[in-house]
Parts: sequence; structure tokens; C-alpha cells
Amino acid sequence: MRIFYIFTLVFLMFSCDQESQGDIVINRTTEQVDHHYPKIPLELELFEMGIKIDNFDIKERLDKEIIVNTYYHSSTVQILERASRYFPMIERILKEEGMPDDLKYLCVIESALRQATSPTGAKGFWQFMPATAKEYGMKINREIDERLDVEKSTRAACQYMKDANRKFDNWIMSAASYNCGVTGLKSYVKTQGINNFFQLHLNNETSRYVFRIMALKLLMENPEEYGFFPSKMELYNPIDVRSVTVNKSITNLADWAIENGSNLHIVKVLNPWLIGNTLTVSGSESFTIELLKSE
Repeated sequence: MRIFYIFTLVFLMFSCDQESQGDIVINRTTEQVDHHYPKIPLELELFEMGIKIDNFDIKERLDKEIIVNTYYHSSTVQILERASRYFPMIERILKEEGMPDDLKYLCVIESALRQATSPTGAKGFWQFMPATAKEYGMKINREIDERLDVEKSTRAACQYMKDANRKFDNWIMSAASYNCGVTGLKSYVKTQGINNFFQLHLNNETSRYVFRIMALKLLMENPEEYGFFPSKMELYNPIDVRSVTVNKSITNLADWAIENGSNLHIVKVLNPWLIGNTLTVSGSESFTIELLKSE
């Protein structure tokens, strides 16, 4: 009898605990669904152009990219943190260059706002290949790689987009060409007789490209709707720097850093375009190296 009593008591305790846990799970699940699955807008604006989300194909392609970036949580959190540091500079340059502000989201999907290197050799925030970088005025040698200079590479990306837009007269098509090249996109247009990104049948990567930009714009402009709370994050502030103009060659960057009240590590962090330990300055050229203002 005693054994039966103990068994009954344990069973009741277990049942109550399970029921309680079940309620919690149900509540959490409901809250998560309501919170992480906002409605896809009926239309949105990208590059100052209106886009109607008015058919199943456009809606599902956008939905896919929203889901991918919402649940790639660690990456998206870091993007939001870095944007707090780098967007002010990028936005300023885009405005000075007369470019649509939304171009900054192209930079996000290219590199997640970090000095990335692709398997094919593209580098930097804007993922320039060496030949294209040189075509747009960036120097690459054993000492420097200006693809890793955020300001110079951003201005170069603006020039690329201006050139592309002269051919397509459409910023969305120009953005797509950043992925597959102007010649590649023109080939799709010629073959299919269509000059509309959303109606073209493209390779998988380019087909997703503009939708990734759209998704990141939605997420970064309305992070709370997607379960991200920047106000609770350790956002990265812009770094307070001082600029030093260099018009003579540096034979040892580590020694130069110490002489200027810094160290090689900080110099490399603030100036990732300095890839060697020397800097050759020829003729009347000069370079600007950034150091911490407090140093």
C-alpha cells in the first residue's frame, strides 16, 4: 500500500510539472511566432525606387532572405553592431557622391561590414577583385591594398555603380550587375528581352542578390520587428582618430608607430590597408595614416 501511495504521489508531481512546462513552452512558442514573423510589406522602397511585393514569386524570394538573416543570429547581431560605427562614414560618402543611401546595404551583403576575403580573391567591405580595384584607382602592391581602405573603396564602389547606371538607367539593375558584372547582366537582358530584375531568369546568386539587399534594409531599419534590439547591444561607436600625413617613406612601420605614440597593432587595426611593414612614398604622393586621438 505504501509503495502504491509513493508511486501515485510521484506520478501526480510529474504530471503537474509536465503540464506546467507545457504551458511555458506553448506561451514561449506563441510569443516567438508573433515576434519573429512580421508580415512582409506589400511594397517597399529601394534605391529610391518603389517595389511592389505583389506576386508569389517576389514575396517568397524576399521571405527566404528575411528568414535566412533573421535566424543567422550571430552574424546579424554583429552587422548591427558594426553598422553603428561604419554607417555614418559610408552614408556621408554616398551623399557626397550623389548616390542613393540604400547602397550601404549592398556593402552589408557583400562583406557584413568587415574586411572580408572571398575564395576568389575579392577583398574589403565592397569585395573588389584586384583588376577592378586598379581600374577604379586603388593601389595594390606588397605594402598596401587600398581595397581595405573603407573610404577609398566606398568611393570606388560609387564610381562603379555610376558607370553601371549609365548603361542600365536603373539602380536595381545596376546593383545586380555588381554581382554578375555589367557584361553578364546585359547578356541576360539580350537573351531574354527583359530589362526588369524581378522578371529575369538569372543564376542563383544574382537572383538572390537584390532580395538580400531588400531583406537587410528591412531588418536593419526595423530590427525590433525581427527580434533584434540594438538598444540592448554593445554597439560599436565610431573611433576617435587623428590623421597623420606621410610624405616620406617609412622603412619600419613598427618603429614609426612607436615614434608617433602608438604601436604596430593599433596602426594595423585602424589602417588595414597597410599590409606590409614598410611604406614607400614616391615623388609628390602622400598617404594618411590614422592613429587613436587619445594616444
